[in-house]
Amino acid sequence: MSTPDIAVIGGSGFYTFLDDPETVEVETPYGPPSAPIAVGTVGDRSVAFLPRHGAGHEFPAHRVPYRANLWALRSLGVRQILAPCAVGGLQAEYGPGTYVVPDQVVDRTTARVQTYYDEGANHISFADPYCPRLRRHLVDGLDGHAPVDGGAMVIIEGPRFSTRAESQWYAGQGWAVIGMTGHPEAVLARELALCYSTVALVTDHDAGVDEAEAVTVDEVFKVFAEHTDTLKSVLTDVVGAVGTDRDCACPHAVDGMDLPFELPDSGAT
Repeated sequence: MSTPDIAVIGGSGFYTFLDDPETVEVETPYGPPSAPIAVGTVGDRSVAFLPRHGAGHEFPAHRVPYRANLWALRSLGVRQILAPCAVGGLQAEYGPGTYVVPDQVVDRTTARVQTYYDEGANHISFADPYCPRLRRHLVDGLDGHAPVDGGAMVIIEGPRFSTRAESQWYAGQGWAVIGMTGHPEAVLARELALCYSTVALVTDHDAGVDEAEAVTVDEVFKVFAEHTDTLKSVLTDVVGAVGTDRDCACPHAVDGMDLPFELPDSGAT
C-alpha cells in the first residue's frame, strides 16, 4: 500500500468514496477513529477516506472522535484533507443544493475537547481557519455548480437543531451556513500542521430563515443523497488536481513551538 498524502472525510450520508480500497486499522492515543480508514487510488494517487460519523452513522456530531480521526490520518501520511459536510442555509439566497466553500468558522459548541495541547503555551494562529490553496481548488472544482466562495460557517453543539430565535440571531450576524461538525475538526487539523478545507452542501433553510418549515433530519439526508454523486465527482477531480507541494502556511503552523508530543509521522513531509 502506497502512502496516502490526501484524504477525504465524508459527512452525513457520505460513507464511501473509493473503489476496492484496503482497510487500515489505526491506533491513536485518543482511541480508535470513527471507522477503519479506507486507502485506495484516484487515478495514480493514493487517497485515504474516513466517514466522519462512522460507517453506519454511529457517532452523532458531538460524539465524533475528532482527535483520533485527525491523528490517525496524519499517522498514515496524510497532509491534506478535504472535508465535505451537510449544513443549513442561514441566508435566504442559500437554499437547498447550494454549495458553499467557507473561509471562516464560528464556534458555538459548548462541550467538545478542541485541542491536542493540554500543557504548555502553544497558541496556534487560526485567523484564517481553512487552507487557502485547498479552498481555491474546491471553488474551481465546483465551477458549473455556482459555488459560494467564502462566508462564515457557524458550528453548534447539537444534536438538536437551533431554535428560531437562535437561527435568526446567527443569520443577523451575516453568517452564511450552520452545521455541527466543522469544529473542532478544522482547529485540530491546524494543530497537526495539516492543510484542511471544507465544502458545505446546503440541505435546508435553517429554522429562522424559513418560517413555514422547521429542519428535519429526513430532509437533510434526502437532499444530501440527491447531491452525493455530484459531490463525489467534484472531489475526485479536486483530488487529481491538488499538488503535493504545500506552498501555503499550513505546514508551518506549529514551527518553533514546544509541543507536548511528537507529531505522528509516517515519513511524509
